[in-house]
Amino acid sequence: MPITPATATHSSSNGTVDAILLELVDENGVTIGTAEKLAAHQPPGQLHRAFSVFLFDEQGRLLLQQRALGKYHSPGVWSNTCCGHPYPGEAPFAAAARRTYEELGVSPSLLGEAGTVRYNHPDPASGLVEQEYNHLFVGLVQSPLRPDPEEVGTTAFVSPAELAERHAKDTFSAWFMTVLDAARPAVRELTGTSAGW
Repeated sequence: MPITPATATHSSSNGTVDAILLELVDENGVTIGTAEKLAAHQPPGQLHRAFSVFLFDEQGRLLLQQRALGKYHSPGVWSNTCCGHPYPGEAPFAAAARRTYEELGVSPSLLGEAGTVRYNHPDPASGLVEQEYNHLFVGLVQSPLRPDPEEVGTTAFVSPAELAERHAKDTFSAWFMTVLDAARPAVRELTGTSAGW
């Protein structure tokens, strides 16, 4: 499936144009239908399946990305390594690995499930709402990054202290601390206590 912005469409194999669809879920994460991507983010938001990835280097530093300025939602803000939405019927793990490669040009050398978190975060800047049932993944990155400039403005590896300093002065996505806090037990298991997460 081609990579497209949220508000764009793509051509299917029979030549028709299809909208990008997300999986709508209930409070238990059970699929109950689909919705067009932008429509699912219009207030009050429709609860849908999403994923968030946290990759670390061998020193236990977290890979952050600054979202590209052309993104329809939360452009230019800092966030976790990668986040997005599975296509209907796509396993969250497969979607997380796919989008990490599409956005950052790298495949994790290790990627594991880290639970789920459900949240509702309005974005005042865009007027959109993140109403998500989010699957969390943590892993390691050991290859050089090749970010797609349409998706990623820049990247940075940060220690917990560097993250705290950056978080105090830079703008982060509305969901960042929610997903990081939910993933912390798995992050600590991956990086060890000495990394400080």
